[in-house]
Amino acid sequence: MPDLIVERAGGVVRATLNRPERKNALTYRLFDELGALFDEVDGDDEARVLVLRGAGGTFSSGMDLSDRAGEAEPRAGSKAAMDRIHATALRLHRLRTPSVAVVEGLAVGAGMSLALGCDLVVASSTARFCAIFARRGLSIDFGLSWLLPRLVGAQKAMELSLLAEFVDADEARRIGLVARVASPESLEAEVEALVERLATGPTVALSNDVALLAASSTATFAEAIDAEAAAQVRAIGSRDAAEAIAAFLEKREARFEGR
Repeated sequence: MPDLIVERAGGVVRATLNRPERKNALTYRLFDELGALFDEVDGDDEARVLVLRGAGGTFSSGMDLSDRAGEAEPRAGSKAAMDRIHATALRLHRLRTPSVAVVEGLAVGAGMSLALGCDLVVASSTARFCAIFARRGLSIDFGLSWLLPRLVGAQKAMELSLLAEFVDADEARRIGLVARVASPESLEAEVEALVERLATGPTVALSNDVALLAASSTATFAEAIDAEAAAQVRAIGSRDAAEAIAAFLEKREARFEGR
């Protein structure tokens, strides 16, 4: 079986980390496959939402420390090997298609970073998060130093990183790590309702919002509103904007077709 299972239907791209026997630990090859998928989705006008999850009731236990595939570049832990991993983090960050991480069980280390790199995180009440790096004598990576302060604030980000404590789903929701929490029984219904809303939404507007919010923390106010202006011009010229205006005037629900 492949380490990454990808399914496409109705504008929804579903990707599943498929190493349940290793709690979906991430390998160099799996990072490469994820990066290629993010590029593919970004260039696909038919893709309206990406859903990322793990097989076997676990999202990901983080980097597979037994993986030696990176040693050829030239060794695991080298700058070249880290650049190989972080190229995938950058591709995810630059992805304009809305992305949803579905977290069951563990999201640890780079697995936590991967989940938080998605635009929305929906967690099962069984989920547990941990920036476990310090316990392994390692530094946070895969963009976590950028993501955590934006999500939870500087002080909480410092606590999560330095103490490397586990956070359950309810606490993750309270501090802003995840958008929604659902019971195991209602998780699929919660995810499908969210995916349906995104997949039937105005794709130009949604992709603009993803890009604007991702860039906001490093932009000045003037740069942000300039970017908003350019994005709004693209949105106003889209077919979905025309449909929304027609639906408003005709007092009916808009039927967004994308682009």
